[in-house]
Amino acid sequence: MSEFAEYDDYDALGLADLIREGHISADEIVETAIARVEQLNPSLNAVVTPMFEQARSRLHAPRKGPLGGVPFLLKDLGGDYRGVATRRGSKLYQEDVAERNAEIVTRYHRAGLVVIGKTNTPELGLNVSTEPVVDGPARNPWNTDHSTGGSSGGSAAAVAAGIVPAAHATDGGGSIRIPASCCGVFGLKPTRGRVSLGPAVGEGWAGMSTGHAVTRSVRDSAALLDAVAGPAPGDPYSAAPPESSFLASLQHPCAKLRIGLCLTPPNHATVHPTCVAAVRDAAALCEQLGHTITEVQLPVDGGELKYNTGVVIQTKIAELLDARAEQLSRPLNPEDVERATWAVYQRGKTVTGVQYASAVEAIHRIGRRVAVLMQSYDMILSPVLAEPPALLGRLDMTSDDPAGFFDDLGRYSPFTNLANVTGQPAMSVPLYWSDEGLPIGVQFSGRYGAEVSLFQLAQQLEQTRPWGRKHRRP
Repeated sequence: MSEFAEYDDYDALGLADLIREGHISADEIVETAIARVEQLNPSLNAVVTPMFEQARSRLHAPRKGPLGGVPFLLKDLGGDYRGVATRRGSKLYQEDVAERNAEIVTRYHRAGLVVIGKTNTPELGLNVSTEPVVDGPARNPWNTDHSTGGSSGGSAAAVAAGIVPAAHATDGGGSIRIPASCCGVFGLKPTRGRVSLGPAVGEGWAGMSTGHAVTRSVRDSAALLDAVAGPAPGDPYSAAPPESSFLASLQHPCAKLRIGLCLTPPNHATVHPTCVAAVRDAAALCEQLGHTITEVQLPVDGGELKYNTGVVIQTKIAELLDARAEQLSRPLNPEDVERATWAVYQRGKTVTGVQYASAVEAIHRIGRRVAVLMQSYDMILSPVLAEPPALLGRLDMTSDDPAGFFDDLGRYSPFTNLANVTGQPAMSVPLYWSDEGLPIGVQFSGRYGAEVSLFQLAQQLEQTRPWGRKHRRP
């Protein structure tokens, strides 16, 4: 079957329209995406588990839903697909075959998406670069010597390279926004409780982690969030639904916004001049569009933020790995995981219940302080990362100095994890490219529950300065 030559001209909704109107078959579009994997993946290493036969078998099922027949990729973390291993970027999970679909996968199927594979991720999502030992590094389509970001790096690389128009991603500390920034695609982290993590998980990392997607277009992101938003039975909490669908909200113009401009991260890490320039450029563009920009300082102590998020993540990783040891009926040893993961596991084993409870309370205090600030602003504009996309090998989880690795990670990515702590929605918008041709995303963090405002601003920016593959491509 020949490839669909105009594949790059359409986003996911556009492809779905072509299929629905009978201009092309879903089979042809899915086979085009599979051919893209076969052609591009040897140089990118974005897809680690091809699921071509599962995809072809789904093409014979009735295709209903707004995205019927559109090819899609799942991140190999948080995207359980019944009968396929969820490998989590770790040799410890190579044979961990899912017994049932994650709720988000069930909803993707309901929307009509056709999953063609799973994407590369760092071990257990613990790195902001996608370089797991077990699968090797994912490579940035704009320059394959550079990182895709993480932990949804394989998904972002696949979307940027034109393999699929959208792909599943998760975000516990920036893992949607960081790879979106590094790869020049759009990535929105939803509000806490907007997307169910069930049935296996009630809340991820004490509410810091959530799931959604990276996409080529803003409207695809809105449509995908419509498809997956809302609680599942037994979820501990959920975000209040919007007045109308996220996609329908894009029919309304963006209101004039009060935007706070923040160039100083909570840990006061040095921000690269290119990343500063990207944010200044975005601020100027927003002012041209009628929004008000005011410089602000975040009411957050970097040490408090780092310590308490660390306690939560360490504890949850220890819980996860202990559960895996029980499944395997043997104790774990350092060779089972990468050095940084083992260090996190060992630290998590020492955290007391009182320390964990105290950390959660501290996270809530930070959230309340930021919520007070957000009464004066509709959004906060900041860099996504403190530096342009790193060279592969710099953020090495196999380092003999795990503490040094995490310190460097904090200097490289000091902005994104605050929105995970507060539960706010936040997005990376691809508005800027460095002199070296690397994407530099900018972050907008909205009020709790205000994805509609983010989507409307993002669409306004997309229309003013388009970034799709018709305009820019690796």
